[in-house]
Amino acid sequence: MAIRFGEKPGLVLYLTCGDPSPETTRDTALAAIGAGADVIELGVPFSDPVADGPVIQRSSERALKNGTGVGDVLRIAKEIRKYSDAGLIVFSYLNPLLRYGLDVFSKDAVDAGVDGVLVTDLPVEEAGEYLPRMHAHGLATVFLAAPTSTDERLKKISQVSNGFIYAISRTGVTGAQKNVSVDAEGLVKRIRKFTKLPVAVGFGVSTPEQLTQVGRFADAVVIGSAVMELVERNPAKAPDVVGQFVRKLLATRRATYGREL
Repeated sequence: MAIRFGEKPGLVLYLTCGDPSPETTRDTALAAIGAGADVIELGVPFSDPVADGPVIQRSSERALKNGTGVGDVLRIAKEIRKYSDAGLIVFSYLNPLLRYGLDVFSKDAVDAGVDGVLVTDLPVEEAGEYLPRMHAHGLATVFLAAPTSTDERLKKISQVSNGFIYAISRTGVTGAQKNVSVDAEGLVKRIRKFTKLPVAVGFGVSTPEQLTQVGRFADAVVIGSAVMELVERNPAKAPDVVGQFVRKLLATRRATYGREL
């Protein structure tokens, strides 16, 4: 269930699988890993992605038009795993996993080399049937923690999480922002009262400057919308463009923290 991060802050990259094609997702993931990304979130496209902003909504629409489903996401994971031992997280809404079947999914995910799962619309209070299925197969369960979460809820999240905890930097949907919310640092401090797991901050992180800003108080950053916007603008060159983006991010990290990759 361990999710490994390298230099601080670690980098988690989100990709909507199947946009523009499963092969491109695979190649883009491998390019990002080759450039230094620690963990790849493999997004399952969904017809009603209520937690996502317009960029990821559009990527989901394109992927669904291509017929991408949970099985395709797992096949992509399996192909990535042939070449890399980087962390692989399936990022999904609950409905696609229920339709696939939680028992079958957990087994197939392990067979594909997946390390963990994040279900964005599954509250910890309603995860009673989900958790034992994932844990029985050794899959890390990653939950979202928000600035509005009470300390009691953060404690519950910490008790059932493994791998890492995903701290939402602000309320609302995903999407690049000019500044990281001031709530993010306070949320990370509150989470640390209940767990020693790594804490990754996402929702709105998109630039090298924001990565280094978040790195001062968190273990990792999650970048999604900025990546999928690059894919949207450069579908034929997505692996190269995203790889360059990751190298730029981590060059700034190295310059700020004085560490070699």
